[in-house]
Amino acid sequence: MDSKKEIKAWREVKKSEKFLNAFRGLYVFGKTTRNLYFHLLATVVVLFLGFYFKVSSFEWIALIFSIGFVIVSEAFNTAIEIDIDLTSPEYHPFARDTKDVAAAAVLLSAIIAVVVGSIIFVPKILLCI
Repeated sequence: MDSKKEIKAWREVKKSEKFLNAFRGLYVFGKTTRNLYFHLLATVVVLFLGFYFKVSSFEWIALIFSIGFVIVSEAFNTAIEIDIDLTSPEYHPFARDTKDVAAAAVLLSAIIAVVVGSIIFVPKILLCI
């Protein structure tokens, strides 16, 4: 168990250290998330299409928020998976359910991003055909 001194020290982390911890979190996220590279590849494709089709400012906002929505969902999913692996190292149906629901959140965010991208890009692609 952590001593009261250790718990107090954990809560009294300097703001600069919290900022560095957030960057460490990004590093952990990048190292532990297998699907992150797929999301980043999709991001590059969307950005390329956005510049190619010269999307409007409103469309850019929708695309950027959709991309962010998926990546943030993946970050939360990763955090939940790390926590479940720590707190429930043995198989438990509730642990499985928790991981599955977190993964479903990523899936839903990706589906929403595809819908947003389709609304923006399909008419532009059809005009080129």
